[in-house]
Amino acid sequence: MDVGNLRHPHRRSRLGRVIAVLAMAAALSLGLLVPAMAQQPSRGGHLTIAQSAEPPVLDPSATTATAATSIVHHNVLEGLVKVDGNGNLVPGLAESWTVSPDATEYVFRLRQGVRFHNGQPFTSADVKAKFEVARDPNSGHTNYLYYENIAAIETPDDYTVIFRMSEPDAEFLYNLARPDSVIPPAGYGEAQRTHPIGTGPFRFVEWVRGSHVRLERFDGYYRPGLPYLDGVTFRFIADPNAQVAALLAGDIDAIGGAVTAEQAFRVQQAPGFKVIEGPSTSTVVLAMNNSRAPLNDVRVRRAINHAVNKEEVMVGAEFGFGQVIGSHMTPAEPYYADMTEMYPYDPARARAFLAEAGYPNGFRLTLSLPNSYTYAVRAGEIMAEHLSRVGIQVDIELVEWATWLSRIFGQADYDLTVIGHAEPMDINIYANPNYYFRYDSPEARALLAEARSTGSEEGRRDVYRRLQEHIARDAVNVWVYARPYFILSRTDLYGWWEKLPMVITDVTEVYFAR
Repeated sequence: MDVGNLRHPHRRSRLGRVIAVLAMAAALSLGLLVPAMAQQPSRGGHLTIAQSAEPPVLDPSATTATAATSIVHHNVLEGLVKVDGNGNLVPGLAESWTVSPDATEYVFRLRQGVRFHNGQPFTSADVKAKFEVARDPNSGHTNYLYYENIAAIETPDDYTVIFRMSEPDAEFLYNLARPDSVIPPAGYGEAQRTHPIGTGPFRFVEWVRGSHVRLERFDGYYRPGLPYLDGVTFRFIADPNAQVAALLAGDIDAIGGAVTAEQAFRVQQAPGFKVIEGPSTSTVVLAMNNSRAPLNDVRVRRAINHAVNKEEVMVGAEFGFGQVIGSHMTPAEPYYADMTEMYPYDPARARAFLAEAGYPNGFRLTLSLPNSYTYAVRAGEIMAEHLSRVGIQVDIELVEWATWLSRIFGQADYDLTVIGHAEPMDINIYANPNYYFRYDSPEARALLAEARSTGSEEGRRDVYRRLQEHIARDAVNVWVYARPYFILSRTDLYGWWEKLPMVITDVTEVYFAR
């Protein structure tokens, strides 16, 4: 649905306002963000944290909603492997593992002495039960494709699990760290959706619909001394202004989840409160329909990349928070490679590429923006202005989110659009020619296949670097910036993650300074 067109004079006016706040944004975002760790950790206290959305269920294998994973992943429910705050894969319920050189056999040694919150001991039987269901496409498991290469699961004893794969799958270890791979007690069933039982540092206590989820410390947690907090309440407050008001009034202790730059500005300037900001896995993309002329010409796509001033976009869309990127990974992800120098802001070079492609006088495109995402609309308006400077005239249409999903994402009926891709390690989308970018590259598919079959960590890192370089040289999209991750909290709260390599709110090591 077309819900409006914004022409150049309006965009120029908005851009002028954006540039006017550049100095203020830079000043406020430099030197005032407080490190997450300080003081000596102390035990005790109950944390109340606001998040915008209430989840439909609390089982991450039954929903794609990050509102669920923010509450339970790492806090209540755990998997064999974890992603830590720096994006590294670390032991979870498995204390160690080995991977065959061809990535077709994974052997895990489980921690001994671990118990679920209901007192049941954790064994290999729980792991087998979980993944027999997870790999079944008829089980209702949301992302069963993560496990489609599992050919067999063997449990030679209570603390050993062997996964045998039908083909090389070096991504399997990372997939085991995703929220979908958390392990409940075998046979627990549908109750996991509303009353989750896991092995994490906190146990589930109650879910009051429309209000909150409450967790309490699990005294039987296998990591000595953790967690520090007595308990945590996740309160559901949809309105960003109401969240900030509750924080400043002392009704809550922190705001997590989908925090906006405007909220960060307000809290940053209030005495007694702090803002923690770092990179997330959310990649803001000016997506181009690679199958539609003139965007099917790599010279045109390179021109568009050179025409965009990414720093200016980030100031206008996020008030200067975030980090400029150059390919489809962010600094919060384990295989990130810096490609930001490939397309510096250079309008003259952009015009030269357009002339070389046969468009010395430019052309006209439509930029379709999802009206429910303020950052996307702001970023799109600014980039439309940038493109006009090199002769590419852009008509903006605002579309409802349902329309965006059906027409743009589903049917690829668009020229340009702006959206954030939040799923970590989702660079595999560039191997799918039917994805809404309509990018068809045998080289990208070969590199992704090589990454999946490369058993060594060093070798896999090199393949992902080459893949990021390949799609950047093909200028598939304009990768603009990584959206910022924020925690807004009282100044006496420490232990937060300083970047967000996975969309969760891990409070295992959060504590009140005493």
